[in-house]
Parts: sequence; structure tokens; C-alpha cells
Amino acid sequence: MNKTAMTASIRVGFCMLAMLCLSVPFAVHASTAAEIDAKVNAALARLKAEVPGSTQVLADAKGVLVFAEVIKAGFVIAGEGGEGALRIGGKTTGYYSIFSGSVGFQAGGQKRDIIMVFLDADALKQFRDSKGWKAGVDGNVTLIDTGASGTIDTATLKKPIVAFMVGQKGLMAGISLDGSKITRLER
Repeated sequence: MNKTAMTASIRVGFCMLAMLCLSVPFAVHASTAAEIDAKVNAALARLKAEVPGSTQVLADAKGVLVFAEVIKAGFVIAGEGGEGALRIGGKTTGYYSIFSGSVGFQAGGQKRDIIMVFLDADALKQFRDSKGWKAGVDGNVTLIDTGASGTIDTATLKKPIVAFMVGQKGLMAGISLDGSKITRLER
């Protein structure tokens, strides 16, 4: 095989791998409303069990957007996606999908729950009124860091939108919601 043919084969292989990595997070989607609600209940239970003080944060929330079992996979090019529900006053008011893609030094896969807590009524209204919402663009989301003591940093709770990532399984470095696209689903 000559050098040009080998380079072309490597590029084709890389493109196929990239497409596979981007499609993995969406292989399991189109859940029913009941399936999403069951996963959301499980994710909220994991949050309460893993993060001391989270029960009070949820009680103070104007709304809680829960994406259970979000899958992220990739090698250099990665994709992340999942489905979830917005709860206000403990009741589901809508279903949403989350998607993000990235390019950079990364490899692996993981599954985790993403729980976004709207502590400000205006931030929740802006989210609900949007046709498509992008974290870091349409609203800043501050990740909660429980730190070495295992307690929530109360200074973070003064932000309009905070997020928890719990139940992480798998290996993949880099935790961020910036650029994640959130879209309302019809269920």
C-alpha cells in the first residue's frame, strides 16, 4: 500500500470512529414520559444520598431540570446526550433533551446524572420561554463542588442556576455544561 492510500485509509478510519463516538450517546433515546419520570426519580434519590445538604437546595428551588443517565463517549471527538424532565413544585412540567459535542484531548466514556437547579424565578422563566437553550450562552450554570468536607459551598447557592453531577460511572476527564444545548421534547 502506498503512502497516499495509507493516509486516506487512516482518515476514513478516523472519520468512522468519530461518527461512532458521536452516535453512541443517542443510541438509547426516545424514552416514554413514564420511563423518563422513573429515571428522574432515581437520579434525585442518588443526589440526596450522595450529596449532604442537597435536599434543602431542592426545597429552595424554583424548578429542577434532571437529566438521568446522560451518556458521554468519545476519542478526541466526543458527544454527550440524554433526556430528562423539568420539575416545578415536585411535578413534571416538561421533557427535554441535552446534547453537547467537543473536540480535544479526551478519551473514554461515562454515564452520569445532571441536575440543574433554578434558584431564581427569572432564570427559570427565561429557560421555559426559550425555543432552545444553551448553557453558558443563554444562562450561566455554576457546578456545585462539595469539596473535601463533602458539604455544599454555600457561596455557590447565591447563583441563579446551579448544577450537580452525580452517579458518575466510567472514565472521562472534563466536567462542564458550557455549550450544552437543551431542547424541549414533545411527550
